[in-house]
Amino acid sequence: MDLFRKAVLNPGPPQDFALQTVQQVIKPQKQVKLVQDENQLLENILRTLLQELVSAAVQSGEEIMQYGQSIADGDSHRGQIPRLLDIVLYLCEKEHVEGGMIFQLLEDLTEMSTMRNCKDVFGYIESKQDILGKPELFARGKLVMLRTCNQLLRRLSKANDVVFCGRIIMFLAHFFPLSERSAVNIKGVFNTSNETKHEKEAPDCTSIDFNFYKTFWSLQEFFSNPAPLTGALTKWHKFSSNLTVVLDTFEAQPLSDEEGSSINLEDEASNFSIKYLTSSNLMGLELKDPSFRRHVLVQCLILFDYLKAPGKNDKDLPSDTMKEEIRTCEEWVKKLLEMTPPRGKEFLHSIEHILEREKNWVWWKRDGCPPFEKQPIEKKLAQDGGRKRRPRWRLGNKELSQLWKWADQNPNALTDPQRVRTPAIMDYWKPLAEDMDESAGIEDEYHHKNNRVYCWKGLRFSARQDLEGFSRFTEHGIEGVVPVELLPAEVRSKYQAKPADRVKRTKKEETKGSVQQVEESQIATPASEGDVEGSRIDMETAATAAAPMEDGDGVIVASGSVTPIADENDQGGHNSDTDVGLEAGQIEEAEAGMIDGEVEDDAQVDLDVAP
Repeated sequence: MDLFRKAVLNPGPPQDFALQTVQQVIKPQKQVKLVQDENQLLENILRTLLQELVSAAVQSGEEIMQYGQSIADGDSHRGQIPRLLDIVLYLCEKEHVEGGMIFQLLEDLTEMSTMRNCKDVFGYIESKQDILGKPELFARGKLVMLRTCNQLLRRLSKANDVVFCGRIIMFLAHFFPLSERSAVNIKGVFNTSNETKHEKEAPDCTSIDFNFYKTFWSLQEFFSNPAPLTGALTKWHKFSSNLTVVLDTFEAQPLSDEEGSSINLEDEASNFSIKYLTSSNLMGLELKDPSFRRHVLVQCLILFDYLKAPGKNDKDLPSDTMKEEIRTCEEWVKKLLEMTPPRGKEFLHSIEHILEREKNWVWWKRDGCPPFEKQPIEKKLAQDGGRKRRPRWRLGNKELSQLWKWADQNPNALTDPQRVRTPAIMDYWKPLAEDMDESAGIEDEYHHKNNRVYCWKGLRFSARQDLEGFSRFTEHGIEGVVPVELLPAEVRSKYQAKPADRVKRTKKEETKGSVQQVEESQIATPASEGDVEGSRIDMETAATAAAPMEDGDGVIVASGSVTPIADENDQGGHNSDTDVGLEAGQIEEAEAGMIDGEVEDDAQVDLDVAP
């Protein structure tokens, strides 16, 4: 620590002795960069030294940022604490030590200082803003700096330290990126704790209308939290009626140019007020103040702009009647602003421009605060000054070329039988079967039945390897496809097929097979006229060989059906087309009998019997 005390008193630039001092104190493993344990040790030493310097400054009665400051030979030397901060800042900037160390020291210094000394400390922070905002330091200490500034804002008085609070807020706005989400009220939460208290009962002697006084200050409740106006019509009617009374009073008591000329807009102190007084005795004077009227009327425009803000949900949007009332009141307020001296038209034009720009911020927050900053596109040129030629890959792109290179290095990669392998159906459905066990307590989020890719692959495997399980998908869903052998005992009965269902399924499959055979025979039958004649002759020969029974009417009884045929003597009276039609009808009836299963065993004709 003594070495750092001597370094603080050294008037030279930090780059001449800062790194050498750290190497003498810590003796690091690496010559130019400390490891984690060494950074922690150095941080403890610096924080202890800073605390001792602050204590010495307090005991001497000097300002902490001026402690140790001296003027010798016409040259002024900075205080010891700023010198220490400069040394640490140089080490952090050159990445010799951990980048967040300087932010930690600044936070400790503000916590140990009074509010008067904090102004000097914050002045040092503002002077080093460009260095602290560098990417290598900002990423390490942005949260510490945000915490430091917020602690200062909480310690300051919003009424007495307005300028200092503004400096801190402006610093945060410049230090953090424009799209930093920590500085954006994304949800649009209102500061409902900012209450405007006013008198509830009229004083004994008052020269104003106390009902108007209560009506006027009751508007602040809606200005501080306008969200309930769209949800409750009673609140909107109350606000609208109160606002009408106030606007009528403003219009009935216009301000003259002489009253407006008494206010100098260039004088900031005469127009700035953190909060107006709410005493009933001051109501008459405040109504004659142009600045006071403008504050109230601008609050009305801000509220109307919020109610019409884009990006709101449908339930939060005002109704058509409310929109019409808002438009009427907005025109009324703008008219009163234009009438308020001095330079009412210019003031109204500026307010409208600000509110129009505010809509862009509303849209930006609605879209999730996308970053505004875009990284510049660097054009890399070759060493000779010409454009660098794009690389040409062997297979068209880098990925395919790299994959081909890996195959050359490992020739067995493509021939390995385990590279592409279809899993067994029992192995694939085992994870889902384990999840179906209620004792496992698997949550729906992690249940395999909710994994769409897993279920899709499993259905493809079941369609190829387990048709019985695949058929249960329509009745039981994806859990019914799991093989019954894998299911737990308590849920197996739910998905196990009943014996009656098995018999029905077997009959259905047999019937389906016979239908397919008949369809195949129909497809194989030629459709030409000569082929039909040949088929008729073959069937007549087979019928003769089978020796069917014939009655007197020329009716052949076969296969449990009665089919009329023409007599041999009448064949000359019929053309070949009629014969073909009849034979085709016989074939259709025979096929129908085979499909319907109506052929009796004792009435079947064995066409294979020899004559």
